[in-house]
Amino acid sequence: MNTGPHASGGYILEELSPGMVAIKDVTVTEDRIQQFAEASDDFNPVHMDEAFASKTAYRGRIAHGLLSASFGSAVVGTILPGAGAIYLSQTLAFHRPVRIGDVVRARITVAAVDQESARVTLRTEGYVGEDCIMEGEAIVRVPRRRRPARA
Repeated sequence: MNTGPHASGGYILEELSPGMVAIKDVTVTEDRIQQFAEASDDFNPVHMDEAFASKTAYRGRIAHGLLSASFGSAVVGTILPGAGAIYLSQTLAFHRPVRIGDVVRARITVAAVDQESARVTLRTEGYVGEDCIMEGEAIVRVPRRRRPARA
């Protein structure tokens, strides 16, 4: 079942169940790559210099792997579980390069909910078209209850 953003901004632990899915499509642009390079201080020429990158096995520039992975982080922080979710860990395996103009579909699926520890296991995947470009598993801490509104 595809899940949208919660009206409060985030799901609480008791509202989550295995099988919930959220998806976000993000286009990789020159600007996104430049901004990610500046934010991460990763100016590897395979990401930044077409002349250099054209001589590599990729035969052209590719996006930073962690840029594509960050789209999954956007889903976790804004849709599922959403506001209040805190990353504890993330594994990643990258399968294919991503290029300028590609649309990355970040897909997050609730795999398990541990009520005792308030931790949720998420399957994290990224696709360009039908091709899985990356996959992994995240563990996040999720709030148990909403804070009352301030007066």
